[in-house]
Amino acid sequence: MTSTRAAAVELAALHLDRPDPATSLVRACRTALSRRCSVGLTLAADAALAQRVSLAAVGPLAERGEALQINLGEGPCVQALSRLAPVLAPDLDDTDVTGAWPVYAEQARAHGIRAVFALPAVDPRYTVPQPGLVLCLYRDRPGALPEADLRTARTHVHAAELLLLAVPTPGEDDAADAWLLPADAVVHQATGMISHRHALTTGQALALLRSHAHALGTDLTGLAHAVVHRGMRLPDPPPPDPIGP
Repeated sequence: MTSTRAAAVELAALHLDRPDPATSLVRACRTALSRRCSVGLTLAADAALAQRVSLAAVGPLAERGEALQINLGEGPCVQALSRLAPVLAPDLDDTDVTGAWPVYAEQARAHGIRAVFALPAVDPRYTVPQPGLVLCLYRDRPGALPEADLRTARTHVHAAELLLLAVPTPGEDDAADAWLLPADAVVHQATGMISHRHALTTGQALALLRSHAHALGTDLTGLAHAVVHRGMRLPDPPPPDPIGP
């Protein structure tokens, strides 16, 4: 663990001053792996794990793999943060592994993703889900990853955590805004607007946004952009079922 931490510190220092440190670090991770993988880095913005943004996606499978988790609200990254432990799915046809996120597994396979490995940067002192980072490795074929590649991924996700802690508070520096507020953070803006308009919690507002994206067959980020920038208004959610006697 000490050598991993030291390597993470060196990596963070190497990428800190890059224009897009998240993408720079994720590219470095992909290059360092012995097996060909696409790599994504996701930030859970709240302890309930309801709101997530993709900070970086490198490789042909990463962008879709990350977007599906955000759009569906399920997937290995959510499970990894909930469990406070890595989620290794070497074969997305294995329902014993994918049982907690069957819709994600089905749609990921449809986009050519056959294996996913999600490694969270979590503090072992926590016993409940916390906001945090998850590094996901996506492969177009089933099969386990070598332990050396898993160690490489762990080192890079810990470096990402150090980078996130090192940037200034958002608003103090343009580089900090670029790191903390990626393009698809428009989802959070839309969630806030929907929450205010419909008197919903942010979790309910995000669920409403997701359900309409699914119904329209569109991407969550695209629908959020229409809400924020084109004034699109979503229909009111259905009233809750009456409580029986």
